[in-house]
Amino acid sequence: MAAVEGHIVPKRFYDRTISEKLLYTCFLSLVGLGYLMATAYLYVTHEMNDTKPGLSVADVANSYYGNRSGTRLEAAIRGPMSGNISPEDSEVMVAWLKDGAEEEHFAKDIKPILDKTCLACHVQASGMNIADFSTYQGLHKFAEVDTGMSMASLLKLSHIHLFGISLLLFMLGSIFIQCEINVWFKRFLVVSPMLAVFVDVLSWFLTKYDSHYAVIVIAAGGLLGMSMALQILISLYQIWTLKRPVH
Repeated sequence: MAAVEGHIVPKRFYDRTISEKLLYTCFLSLVGLGYLMATAYLYVTHEMNDTKPGLSVADVANSYYGNRSGTRLEAAIRGPMSGNISPEDSEVMVAWLKDGAEEEHFAKDIKPILDKTCLACHVQASGMNIADFSTYQGLHKFAEVDTGMSMASLLKLSHIHLFGISLLLFMLGSIFIQCEINVWFKRFLVVSPMLAVFVDVLSWFLTKYDSHYAVIVIAAGGLLGMSMALQILISLYQIWTLKRPVH
């Protein structure tokens, strides 16, 4: 801040050194790239939740509310894990699930499929923190009705998002407020992504109990993405083009 005739004048990009501008540019570019990667990740992990190509409201609803007409295992092999299992093996497993997932057919019909498609990862020896499908007991936990993401997973995911994204948005906003634009538009772009994150996380829990709230998840995510994109693009433009007023 600088004092001029008794008034505090906030710093703008034309007050920054070349080194500071380079730092801002690199940070904003990486944040933008990171957001694109996160969006791509959400797309590829959610798009087949309703067994149909493309991301839809039903995909989001199935992630949090679940597909309660089927089991968690069926939702996985028809959705995000469909690329790891052949259509023929997938139909065998779905038929087994719909017949009650009895243990007597596990060793003969299901275990061979798991050996070639799932057990490279879904086994205790892998060292990964994922379900163990090497035994009937381990697999049967996922042969129950799909009720979506567990409450423990939601709580874990939400506190990571609230802590991590709020800090990221604070740093992004601290750079963006050095722009020279309409003050009300600036305030909207600073506050809206913070509000969007809060609404987004809240809507996860609402969707867990009512799938209709999935629309809010998408709307809040869209607002977050739009606000971040505008802050990044406007900042990157003005960092190198904003000139000090003549007066």
